[in-house]
Amino acid sequence: MKLLPLLRGSPFAFPLAALAALAMFLISESSYQQATTTFVALGTQSEARTNIQVLWRSLTDAETGQRGYLITGRPEYLRPYVEAQGQVVSTLDWLTGYYTQEPENDALMKQVVQASRAKLSELAETMKLYDEHKDDAWRNLMLSNIGKEQMDTVRTLSERLLERESAKVEVARRSLAQTLLLNRIGVSAMTALSLLALYMYLRQTTALVRQREEQRRLVQSERDQFEGEVLVRTEQLTDLARHLQTVREDERHRLARELHDELGALLTAAKLDVARLKSRLGTVTPEVAERLQHLSDGLNSGIALKRRIIEDLRPSSLSNLGLVAALDILVREWAQRSEVRADAEIEPVRLRPAGELTVYRLVQEALTNITKYAKAKNVEVRVGALEGVVQVSVRDDGVGFDTAQPRSSAHGLLGMRYRLETEGGQLTLESAPGAGTVVRARLPESS
Repeated sequence: MKLLPLLRGSPFAFPLAALAALAMFLISESSYQQATTTFVALGTQSEARTNIQVLWRSLTDAETGQRGYLITGRPEYLRPYVEAQGQVVSTLDWLTGYYTQEPENDALMKQVVQASRAKLSELAETMKLYDEHKDDAWRNLMLSNIGKEQMDTVRTLSERLLERESAKVEVARRSLAQTLLLNRIGVSAMTALSLLALYMYLRQTTALVRQREEQRRLVQSERDQFEGEVLVRTEQLTDLARHLQTVREDERHRLARELHDELGALLTAAKLDVARLKSRLGTVTPEVAERLQHLSDGLNSGIALKRRIIEDLRPSSLSNLGLVAALDILVREWAQRSEVRADAEIEPVRLRPAGELTVYRLVQEALTNITKYAKAKNVEVRVGALEGVVQVSVRDDGVGFDTAQPRSSAHGLLGMRYRLETEGGQLTLESAPGAGTVVRARLPESS
């Protein structure tokens, strides 16, 4: 009883447990090796017993097949006779190799081989006389006691070999049982020692566990506090992102209005001035006419560029025609400019104006990225609603990329991710090198 209090604070608890584990491993490994060796020996002995029985059975089959052929003359009896002869030869070779390593049984095995070969010779001689049509000779040889004596000799010697193999199997079984008993005793002892070491170790670590639990509570408290601050910061950043998007769209709207009002008026006035000049100059030289036409074409290109920039800044089709028509126009014009086959399947969905603008910008950003990086030949744009959720996807068959690798060109989609989150939605990106890219977005329908 005085030993346990002494061992509770002992520094040897862990080394004792390690030593017990090592001893248990050595005992288990030693027992395993001995048991494996015994099992291998038992398997070989079982195979030897089987081959001894196969030898006797094969000789019997050979004799039966020979007798059947001699009596009936039917050739189908020759097949079991020939097969049994081959089986006897292969079995004798195996048994000879097996008993060569056992001097005490080698002499007995040689007698078995001699008797078996004598039996085979007797059978072969009878078949030879039959083939030579010496009927009296093969009948006399078959009816003599020579074959019976040889079979009796083989049977007697085989039974002696079987008895010796049975004795060897019994010795191996006793050895295996002893090995398992020693392993059981050793493992039980080492298990008890390990449990004692574990008890000592647990006693030593009780204070450490209490200290860790206290630290865990402190860390959890700080983590809860940090999570609360993170939630507050996240809400603030979400509000800021929503505000920045609103400011950005307002700025785009203002810039589009100024381009339409100021630049549009200037370009239109310049185009009218060119038209007046052409009408007042009357007949002009070809060079002047070419210059005037070039100036008129440049003004027309500027007006078209102004319209395209205004549409990119603030799509008038979205306000005037709705989301379906605006997206259809966006995809069709993009396909004409980029010379990429685009298939659009857009269904009407219920979204607030901010949500419609978010979906429009998402598709616009995805098409822009396809133009810059994808090298695609086909693009599919899908917009629809399912169970109150608007689903948007833009798929291309371009070069794709590894989504696990950071990309310097991902700022546009990152901004769209935050923009979708401010509308209560989410953005996912699927891509792999050589497998194209799919941009998916989900956001709730407005009631």
